[in-house]
Amino acid sequence: MASETAEQVCRFEGHPLPVAWEPSPESPARLVRHQPKDLFAPPSSGSFRHQGMVVLPCSAGTVGRIASGTSDSLLLRAADVCLKERRPLVLVVRETPLSRIHLRNLLELCDAGARILPASPGFYRKPATLDELVDGLLDRVFDQLGWDMDLAPRWREGS
Repeated sequence: MASETAEQVCRFEGHPLPVAWEPSPESPARLVRHQPKDLFAPPSSGSFRHQGMVVLPCSAGTVGRIASGTSDSLLLRAADVCLKERRPLVLVVRETPLSRIHLRNLLELCDAGARILPASPGFYRKPATLDELVDGLLDRVFDQLGWDMDLAPRWREGS
């Protein structure tokens, strides 16, 4: 699912989000997009089984709305469900600098069980490309869900 703002930003940046993604030999995953206001979609229910949720990128505004429990969109409701069901909720925060209000909201969510992962690439891996930087961050995101994706070398791997 994507927020309405995410849709707008992706279009503005020239990377419109796909409507669907069918399995292929390169990617066996299937992507289903739910509408932002569809509060009857499966992720809005605690009975919907899944391994967790990642909000990437997660704006400070979204952090505040999740922390307040407003749940007035599918993204916010699904995040709320993750917290109440004790499923992994990973928030990849992109804002910088962070205000006291942002930090308070992040601490509130951390205390509620969310995993806070700033969008900070690891330069110790000596990435040569932007893709390598992104892969390093994505590896950390997947680690939070317990998925071993091996997109980038680990610290001191092979030494």
